[in-house]
Amino acid sequence: MRCQGLYGVRRAKKVRTTRRDDRAPRSPDLVERNFTASAPNELWVTDLTYVPTWQGVAYVCFITDVFSRNIVGWRVASNMRAEMVLDALEMARWQRGTRFDDLRLHSDAGSQTRLDEIGARPSIGSIGDSFDNALAESVNALYKTELTRGPGRGPWKTIDDLELQTLAWVHWHNNERLHSYLGDVPPVEFEAIYDATISETSVELTS
Repeated sequence: MRCQGLYGVRRAKKVRTTRRDDRAPRSPDLVERNFTASAPNELWVTDLTYVPTWQGVAYVCFITDVFSRNIVGWRVASNMRAEMVLDALEMARWQRGTRFDDLRLHSDAGSQTRLDEIGARPSIGSIGDSFDNALAESVNALYKTELTRGPGRGPWKTIDDLELQTLAWVHWHNNERLHSYLGDVPPVEFEAIYDATISETSVELTS
């Protein structure tokens, strides 16, 4: 590829999105690279990424349900302060309509996430190791490959423009994109199949 002047679409200049605070208490790693769940709302993963625009660098946060790969919350902002992640969590809480009592939320070691402010059990991977939050990193990579990189994909003039395109991408990702991990069905359809199976099981048990 180097001899032919080719490079991968995911290649890009690094921007630091993890800001570790050594003074903050560190949550344990409750996942240990086991990114599986038996039902929705058992394990969510979150991470920050960045996208350059003519207006400046935009920071993007996604919260993904590990069970179905459904993006349940997201936020685009001009900064990566804790509020942007908390906004994404509020979107997830509104969308899912559930408490976080039995939920683990796994992130990297960035102090900006302030996971102790939400009701879920926070889980944090090791420092500087993308494998400890591999699923969230994978979602970021899909987002950039499918939306922000390649011919005809940006750069966007403003962060608001990017936010509108991200909204469309998330809707497509959840409702139309086929995921091989889910048996080549979209996340929303996968969860609907699960809900139907649970309902049938409940009816059989009460019959």
